[in-house]
Amino acid sequence: MHVIVVGAGLAGLTAATDLVAARHQVTVFDKGRGPGGRMATRRIGAATLDHGAQFFTVRSDEFGARIAPHLTNGLVFEWCRGFSTNGDGYPRYAVRGGMNALAKTMAAGLDVRCDSLVFAIREGVDKAWSVMIDDGSAVEADAIVVTCPLPQTYSLVVPAGVTLPESLVRVDYDRTIAALITLTGPGSVQEPGGMQNPTDALSFVVDNQRKGVSSAPALTVHANADWSQRHWDDALADLAVALAHESAPFTGSAATIEIQIKKWRFATPRSVWSEPCWIAPDVRGPLIVAGDAFAGPKVEGAVLSGAAAAAVLLA
Repeated sequence: MHVIVVGAGLAGLTAATDLVAARHQVTVFDKGRGPGGRMATRRIGAATLDHGAQFFTVRSDEFGARIAPHLTNGLVFEWCRGFSTNGDGYPRYAVRGGMNALAKTMAAGLDVRCDSLVFAIREGVDKAWSVMIDDGSAVEADAIVVTCPLPQTYSLVVPAGVTLPESLVRVDYDRTIAALITLTGPGSVQEPGGMQNPTDALSFVVDNQRKGVSSAPALTVHANADWSQRHWDDALADLAVALAHESAPFTGSAATIEIQIKKWRFATPRSVWSEPCWIAPDVRGPLIVAGDAFAGPKVEGAVLSGAAAAAVLLA
């Protein structure tokens, strides 16, 4: 088959990897500048900052088997075992060079086409489906795997005559506003370099240097869902001032060099579908919807959902 995967986050990359291993032709389209989705890393001067997912856990044998080679080669490392004083004993894993390095490793060898916005899926002429790209081109495929957030998925599949279940259409997402802050010296976030819910406004504060991904002092600050919703439409300059104020307790005696703001519109799904993926019924060719709104809104859930989507096509 020729399979098109929409979205180069971990769900899409996992589905593509499994399908290519089974000798199918796979093309992955993503609107971003690079693969990874919320496995996002930014470099500001000498600093490296994870600004989406900060870590992941391993809770299933299947995901553990997929991560094991990356632990062996050192790409993935155990960051800590919790963020309280004594932790909880459960490993949190991070990635050398930033979380995006794992996505880039997974994308190596795949046909991943970034800066390619898919805006519609329609019935094809020679094959089951035709995927419309924002450069005016159309690519036909025997099967489709869609892994982008559900509101975007809904708009893509409507032209194909595919109707998502009402409970999927109604899934909403919490928003997250992140501040990326480079410093002149070490901040005051203590070991292991991360703090969950440290204030009424913040859900997470990370010292990227103490975490082990940055050679220069730099903080990533995530505003919580309520704060992000209330301030979503604020000007970027105003957000920078507000989050600099909220972050002041964690910068220590260091001065701020630069602050950049990143908005995650679809940060965390508020509900999760009961199955690891959804299969469109009564269509010309397979169309499967997967992603972190299915097997769980975490790194592991995205990977397992992508694997489930591939398994449907390989059955």
